[in-house]
Amino acid sequence: MRLKNSRKRLLVLEDGTTFEGEGFGADLPVVGEIVFTTSMTGYQETITDQSFNGQIITFTYPMVGNYGVNRDDYESIAPSCKGIVVKEHARLASNWRLQMTLDDFLKRKGITGISGIDTRALTRKIRQHGTMKASIVDASLGFDKAYTNLQATVLPTNQVAQVSTTKPYPSPGTGQNVVVIDFGLKHSIMRELSKRNCNLTVLPYNTTAEDILDLAPDGVMLTNGPGNPTSLPEAIYMIRKIQGKIPIFGICLGHQLFALANGAETYKMSFGHRGLNHPVREIATGKIDFTSQNHGYAVAKNSIDPEKLLITHVEINDGTIEGLRHRRYPAFSVQYHPDAAPGPHDAVHLFDDFLDMMAARKEQH
Repeated sequence: MRLKNSRKRLLVLEDGTTFEGEGFGADLPVVGEIVFTTSMTGYQETITDQSFNGQIITFTYPMVGNYGVNRDDYESIAPSCKGIVVKEHARLASNWRLQMTLDDFLKRKGITGISGIDTRALTRKIRQHGTMKASIVDASLGFDKAYTNLQATVLPTNQVAQVSTTKPYPSPGTGQNVVVIDFGLKHSIMRELSKRNCNLTVLPYNTTAEDILDLAPDGVMLTNGPGNPTSLPEAIYMIRKIQGKIPIFGICLGHQLFALANGAETYKMSFGHRGLNHPVREIATGKIDFTSQNHGYAVAKNSIDPEKLLITHVEINDGTIEGLRHRRYPAFSVQYHPDAAPGPHDAVHLFDDFLDMMAARKEQH
C-alpha cells in the first residue's frame, strides 16, 4: 500500500500511543525504531548519517526544512533512516546553497515524513519509556490494522551489513596511509582525514586483520555505524589482532568495538545520546567539550579492565564513558563525533592527535 501526501498519516508506537499528522516526503508506510535528536540545526547531516539506519528520527527543534538541502552537507549518498517526525515542516526553503527542498529530497531518497506532531509529548514518551518500534502509515489504514502490523514486524539486526561498503576503495592523499573500516562511516570523518593529507583506503566492515596488515597502513580508523556492537564478532576479533601492531582511532561504534575487543561490555541505553549539545569532560585536564553524538549503546564502566584500558572522557549529564585509551598500545577511542557534522568543533583536535600517534609510532620503528 502506498501513502498519499494529501491525506492524514498516523504515527503509531509500540505501546499503542498514536499521533495524527500531515504527510510529506515519500509515500511509503514504514516501521522502525523511533528515536529523538536534540539538534537545533543540521537536519541534512542527521538524516544522511548511517548510524540512523532503520530508525524513525524525531526532531525536537520545532521547525525543520527551512534552508532546504544542499550538495555539501551529505554524510552519505544513500541514507537509510526510515522516516522523520517534525512539529512543523517548512514548505518553503531559502538558502544560497539550496539545491532542493527537504520534501523533494525525502521523496527522492524514499524516506517518509510526518508533520504536525506534538514532538514535546513524543520526546517525553521516549525519555520515560525508552526507544521502541513505531510505524508511519496512511490514516485510512486505521489504528487496529496499523498496530497489528507493527507488532508483527521484527526489526533487522544486520544494520552494519546494510550500510558498509562491499568493496574497498581509495581516497588518495600524500600523507599518512590510513585504513578506514566502514561500519557506516560519515563523510565528515573522511573530510577531516583528507584535510590532513591522509592517503585513505576504505574497507568493508568484515575485512580480516590479515588483509589490513597486508596493506601496511600507518593507522586504522574504526568509524561510526548503526546497531548493536556485539553483533559484529568478526570486527571485534579483527581489532584484537591488529592492536599493538598499528595505531587505532575509534569513533562511536568504533569506540564500542574497541572496548569489546579489550574485554569490556556494552549495554543498550534507554533512549541514547543524539544531538549536538552533549558536554564531555576530559578527566586528565578537566576540560569540557560540547560534542555531537548519535548512539544507542554505551560501554559499561564496571566492565572495563583498568590494566588494559584507561577511561579518558565521561559525559557530564549521566556519567557514561565517552573516551578510552589503551594502556600499552597506541590506540584510543571516543563515543562522540569529533568530525562535528553537524555540531560544535571542540574536539576536532583528536584527528591531529591521531596523526601525532602515527608519526610517533613511525619514529619508534
